[in-house]
Amino acid sequence: MGLFSDLKDMRTMVQAAPGLIDQAGRLQAQAATYQQQMAVQPPMTAEPAPGALEPIAGVDLDRYARIVKGIAAYGYDESKLEIVAAGFGVDGASWAAAQAGWGERIRVDRGVGRRFNEIYAGV
Repeated sequence: MGLFSDLKDMRTMVQAAPGLIDQAGRLQAQAATYQQQMAVQPPMTAEPAPGALEPIAGVDLDRYARIVKGIAAYGYDESKLEIVAAGFGVDGASWAAAQAGWGERIRVDRGVGRRFNEIYAGV
């Protein structure tokens, strides 16, 4: 009886083999695609690029992080950012330039993003 059971299990395994091989091929293709995508992306470093921490419109990263976190007192209402910025001595036009500039630097430079997160968490 054990021999027939073993043969049945072997037949089931052989029948399943083509599907398993196809699945393995798809996984291999997905892995190759992922590796190609990763190779195309620019390398990211944990340190900011040279000059990336220079102030924008007179607003350094520390002040920017404090202003952004300052809207917590207003329930994270982003429309209050100019009010918070004014409390830090930053006029509306300077804040608009700083907000756009720091947002872009954080987006493209992993080191700046890391530093922003450190400051934001610490204030």
